[in-house]
Parts: sequence; C-alpha cells; structure tokens
Amino acid sequence: MAVDRTRLRKDMLIASTLVAAGIAIAVLSLHAINAAPPQEIAQATQPLQPSPEPQKTNTPAESKPGGERPTTPAPQPARPDDEAQKAGAKPVLPPAPAEKTAPPIEKK
Repeated sequence: MAVDRTRLRKDMLIASTLVAAGIAIAVLSLHAINAAPPQEIAQATQPLQPSPEPQKTNTPAESKPGGERPTTPAPQPARPDDEAQKAGAKPVLPPAPAEKTAPPIEKK
C-alpha cells in the first residue's frame, strides 16, 4: 500500500509539473504576441479615384461580310515535314508510344 501511495504521489507531482509548464509556456506566448507592434497590411495598388467626367463606352467595329481575314501566319506544326527531317531537323515531340496509337479507321 505504501509503495502505491508513493508512486501515485510521484506521478501526480510529474503530471502537475507538466501542466504548470504548459500553462506557463502558453501565457508567455500570449504575452509575446500582445507585446509585438501591430502589423500593417500593404496595399498593392492605389485605390481607385472617381473620374471627373463619365467614361465613353467604345462600341466594337461593325462586321462586314467579305471582310479581310487576319494576316498573321498560321502556327507551325510541332513535327517538321519529311523534307525538313531529311535535311536534319529533329521533331519537337517524341514519337507516340505504340499502345497510344489507334488502328486506322476502316471505310464503310
């Protein structure tokens, strides 16, 4: 019986010491948080100012049938044609693996 009481008393002393240490750390942490100066948040852009005159809305240009097409060149394919490969150009993409290639479509 006496051994159990001594062991219980020792365990309670260790447990109460750990609880007191945890409370002390929490109090010190809260004190450090409150002691720090408040942080200011920076604003990335200037706030919008109201314009003195109302803005004019630009309407899109009217579409005309038979109008001009864009003159920008079409994008080049990722794989060079046969003549360019013979000249030494390497394809940008590696060849597709065989298991991802579909069989040819049969005509009905």
